[in-house]
Amino acid sequence: MDMKQIKSLLSDFDASGLSKLKITQEAFSIELEKNTGVVMAPMVAAQVAAPVAVSAASAVVSEAPVLTGDAILSPMVGTFYSAPSPDSAPFVKVGDRVKKGQVIAVLEAMKIMNELEAEFDCKIISVLISDGQAVEYDMPLFAVEKL
Repeated sequence: MDMKQIKSLLSDFDASGLSKLKITQEAFSIELEKNTGVVMAPMVAAQVAAPVAVSAASAVVSEAPVLTGDAILSPMVGTFYSAPSPDSAPFVKVGDRVKKGQVIAVLEAMKIMNELEAEFDCKIISVLISDGQAVEYDMPLFAVEKL
């Protein structure tokens, strides 16, 4: 299953009345569970030659701040990193002007580091996620002002 299919699955699952879903195909397995008021942390388990199990349920969905302006949203479920490595400076900080296509963060999903690029020119107003925090699909990561 590729990222496009996973994103589509997440969107369909979110719109459905289902509360749990499990899909297994060959060496790939994904489990989805909607937040039902029980606080659960996302779990990613990977073993050599074993299926990968992903639980998309997380308490971070209810912690998402309410935005009144523009925002940069997470394009996937994963873990947010503000810098390329723990000892590096963050890609962006509050007050920075960002150009379209500039890398602003890294999202780790299924042990793959994905660079998040700005989709438009903007100014960073606020970083809404802390480093190492689990994020959901379409979760606001940065409050921005379009330029």
